[in-house]
Amino acid sequence: MVIPAHFEEDSIASTLSALHQSVREPYRALVVYDVDDDPTVGVVRQGASSWPEAELLKNNKRGVLGALKAGFAATDSEYVVVFMADLSDDPELINTMVAKADEGYDVVSASRYMPGGTKEGGPRLKTFLSRTAGRSLHYLTRIPTHDATNAFRLYRTEFLRSVEMESRGGFELTMELTVKAYLRGRPVAEVPASWRDRTAGTSKFNFRKWLPHYIRWYVYTVQRAPLGRRISAR
Repeated sequence: MVIPAHFEEDSIASTLSALHQSVREPYRALVVYDVDDDPTVGVVRQGASSWPEAELLKNNKRGVLGALKAGFAATDSEYVVVFMADLSDDPELINTMVAKADEGYDVVSASRYMPGGTKEGGPRLKTFLSRTAGRSLHYLTRIPTHDATNAFRLYRTEFLRSVEMESRGGFELTMELTVKAYLRGRPVAEVPASWRDRTAGTSKFNFRKWLPHYIRWYVYTVQRAPLGRRISAR
């Protein structure tokens, strides 16, 4: 698990406890933090006996993008799962995602907008845009997920090692990786997910700053999708 965490002291204990109780496969939970005075660090250390899978990893570049890349670089497992520190996603779903990956998929998307998926709460405009983007991209390009913008993903580590990561913002990196997997002909799957707005702490999602980066990868996909699997994405 790669868990970007920036001042998530109000939620990280619940998140790590839920993962410990829910995930059946052996795993490491890499809590990636930016600064040493982040109270998240102390919470993780204090609860070490309750969630022995948790490890702290310093993000030397700061920000979500650096946290994701640091977590990816530190993994030594077959699969990597990006999981949010706010526990908005259902940790039980990770077992389903791993089972799907075991069928041969390189990317497994937790999809809020496919049949069976749900999303509760959160800013209405953000929900409208993410739902519209996910569903329209699926229908326009046949990318095998209805939820291209969701960061909750499983990746095969071998695939991550093979792709050039060009994102410059934050969580749109997970959209880039899914798009590039699809355009390379890598097997991509989705499973229905239930998302609920956080109940503790403050969201660090920078909507205005990151929206142009999501639009970039949306256009990138639409422009290249007519060639489908014959395209070799960088």
